[in-house]
Amino acid sequence: MNASPYSPEEASGVWVYLEHRDGKLEGVSLELLGRSRELAQETGESLTALLLGEQVEPLAEEAIAAGADRVLVAEHALLGQYTTEPFTKVITGLIVEQRPNILLLGATTNGRDLAGRLAVRLRTGLTADCTDLSIGPKSGLLLGEVTGFGHGILATIECPVHRPQMATVRPGVFPRPVADPTHSGKVERVDVILSASDQPVRVVKQTSRRAADVTQAERLVIGGRGMEGDFALLRRLAKAVHADVGATRVAVDQGWVREDRMIGQTGSVTRPKLAIICGASGAMQFTVGVKDSETIIAINSDPEAPIFEVADYCVAEDAFQVIPPLIEALRREPVEEKS
Repeated sequence: MNASPYSPEEASGVWVYLEHRDGKLEGVSLELLGRSRELAQETGESLTALLLGEQVEPLAEEAIAAGADRVLVAEHALLGQYTTEPFTKVITGLIVEQRPNILLLGATTNGRDLAGRLAVRLRTGLTADCTDLSIGPKSGLLLGEVTGFGHGILATIECPVHRPQMATVRPGVFPRPVADPTHSGKVERVDVILSASDQPVRVVKQTSRRAADVTQAERLVIGGRGMEGDFALLRRLAKAVHADVGATRVAVDQGWVREDRMIGQTGSVTRPKLAIICGASGAMQFTVGVKDSETIIAINSDPEAPIFEVADYCVAEDAFQVIPPLIEALRREPVEEKS
């Protein structure tokens, strides 16, 4: 790999790229600000938030309340909707000029697209789809934890030579910080020079589908291969306990549930107060998405299923024999909607 525009000795500061929609910061951006505040305190560096768009400066105060020491605001008509080239050009220029040590982005559709392009432009590494971030106690480097496919691989990746150290983080991995209106920070507007040639792709029409946000669910009923596609039964159970419905990758690949309800390494990372997991074997790629739940109840006919290793309560029975009488019992003694 060619040399980065600056060396580790010249680098300083933790930066977070902020995504926003409909006048609000995305949840993953707030989650990253909360965790980055902790990382910056460990390294003794400042925390900077990058806010790009059109008429977005009002969001800067929300970022400061979430932990940012500084918010760089770049506003321009060509930044009104996300497209790769204008965002890459603006952020690359700021990074080369100000030389941050760490740059974090959400592992969303746009975040992944932007992160990959930035890593190439900046000649640096990128740890993608992290499920945890920390600072090496001896090296002082950013450590990104990722899970691998196949044999349950858990890898910790660092970038010792190139800067900035970059990572994308899955939504839901970290809790959202409690807003602190007393936290002080400054807002800096940056000059943006863009022309039509900087936007080779023109957005003709943008449509969005309201996706389920299982990362914020306090209760989840999750189904896997063992449910054999009967998610109607799981929805009945979810209704009885006032929960949302999630699924393993196998269930999504089979078309039983929409992709936005997938939980695990390639889906969402969740931390509900209660997770009822039905018919899922419990491979690492899935359990990384539920391991931080307060209480896990697992129902599986195989008493040796790996899911029982992470569960607080284990039911080694056929889910189709357990769930219907459980629903009836819950109907007789309803669960309160708010926990």
